[in-house]
Amino acid sequence: MDSGAIHVQMPVAGEECPAQEAKPVKGKSPVDKTLSGASDLLKLLPTGTVLAFQALAPSFTNHGVCHTANRYLVLALIGACALSCVLLSFTDSLVGRDGKLYYGIATFRSFYPFNFAGAAAERDAMFSDLGRFRLTGLDFVHAVFSAVVFLAVAFSDAGIQSCLFPDAGADVRELLVNLPLGAGFLSSVVFMIFPTTRKSVGYTDMTPHSHSH
Repeated sequence: MDSGAIHVQMPVAGEECPAQEAKPVKGKSPVDKTLSGASDLLKLLPTGTVLAFQALAPSFTNHGVCHTANRYLVLALIGACALSCVLLSFTDSLVGRDGKLYYGIATFRSFYPFNFAGAAAERDAMFSDLGRFRLTGLDFVHAVFSAVVFLAVAFSDAGIQSCLFPDAGADVRELLVNLPLGAGFLSSVVFMIFPTTRKSVGYTDMTPHSHSH
């Protein structure tokens, strides 16, 4: 066999497999950046509110092809979900002396469980020191930032942008793309500096309070 022929068929060092040449690494696209920022922010929001928004938004926006009625529906959806985030920030959960889980809402004076039908005396016997669950200024801070986080996630949705800002220029689009990143950073700093012990309804990774606390 001709050794020259064999030499021609052998790949030359440094030039093998030209079709598999490594492609240059590109930065994240605006869509990837938005989705990444929004996914991180979802951890700061009540699960039920987020699922409701994600389920209804495509239909309400007509998949980005909005008419006047769609815009009203979208605004109503965003407003209702933002209000839900605020109200759920004032809720809490705890385990009673009977071992059952109870949910309720905090007030300026005490805490009222939703799923406990007993009288005031029975409630005091079932739960110890409900006054410790009363509203504080920190609850309002977290409520405001929960709404801010939700609005950042909502306005980063492509369908919402096309519906509410159909004629937005490049500057507005860039602002909406980076909005979740800015809101996430600001909210994370606030939640880190001012942590809350409230176990709000609908939030993930929340262990209910025990009656023994």
